[in-house]
Amino acid sequence: MEDILVNLKGKKILVTGADGFIGSHLVEELVRRENNVKAFVLYNSFNSWGWLDQSPIEIRNSIEVFSGDIRDPYGVKQAMKDCDIVFHLAALIAIPYSYHSPDTYVDTNIKGTLNILQAARELGIEKVVHTSTSEVYGTAKYVPIDEEHPLQGQSPYSASKIGADQIAISFYKSFNTPVSIIRPFNTYGPRQSARAVIPTIITQIAKGEGKIKLGALHPTRDFNYVKDTVQGFISVAKSDESIGEVINIGSSFEISIGDTAHLIAELMGKEIEIETDNIRMRPEKSEVERLWANNRKAKELLGWEPHYGGVKGFKKGLKETINWFTNLENLNRYKAGIYNI
Repeated sequence: MEDILVNLKGKKILVTGADGFIGSHLVEELVRRENNVKAFVLYNSFNSWGWLDQSPIEIRNSIEVFSGDIRDPYGVKQAMKDCDIVFHLAALIAIPYSYHSPDTYVDTNIKGTLNILQAARELGIEKVVHTSTSEVYGTAKYVPIDEEHPLQGQSPYSASKIGADQIAISFYKSFNTPVSIIRPFNTYGPRQSARAVIPTIITQIAKGEGKIKLGALHPTRDFNYVKDTVQGFISVAKSDESIGEVINIGSSFEISIGDTAHLIAELMGKEIEIETDNIRMRPEKSEVERLWANNRKAKELLGWEPHYGGVKGFKKGLKETINWFTNLENLNRYKAGIYNI
């Protein structure tokens, strides 16, 4: 495989959504590998770099930060001007909020991706790694889900990501823009938003709740630890064979939400009772009932495989996640008693 691998050293790398959960972990890993990184963060009046503010000082001192908005084509092009490779992670991702404000999802996820691709085409960027999501598959029609599975927009969020993915594919097919699409399944780990199910469970237990409020318990997910997801991003960027391809990154281990909650409680040494909270339920036809990744393509094309796969790997990832969330400094950043859409 050596002859098809791209050396990222010496390349200027832009990460959009660098202030977010996965983006901040990706920036840190790229810096640890001695790469030249520019972090695109959402402009705000607090001069906050999001989760990058919590990164070690040596990492913060090693990155160039660009504050802007992915919805602004001029700013996006300015950010990309001196870059060779772009990891495009900036997106609105909360499914419940997409029911509330679908217009913002079209602007951010579809138009934002178009801005990246237009600039990449005009500037001759060497490679764009565009971030998809397993939500584009909707409820599994067959399992495990491979990259040929039909796409189903079961929420405004997933519909916007399908649109963004198709725009990315169209630029590769129409203009030969070097785009690869990484499709992570449910990533979890330190820093994840409280709107996601694993932080919801951990923070409620950590704050002493005996009754845990959750939505539907029967849907299954393929949870992917953030370290594995980050390695997936880097593997896609390094592989020339990934250009024009969609690649699943998943653990290939399926577990229900209910069983996940009980596993977390067991690892935290707590007894819990689960209470269904109607406000946390998706509309019936919008709920994605089953996700389970086929990750064969990632293994064969990239040589990537999960280090946190199977029930043993899931437990290991959960322990690391629990340790981070139960640190009081981290726990106090979360409002466990309030449902975050």
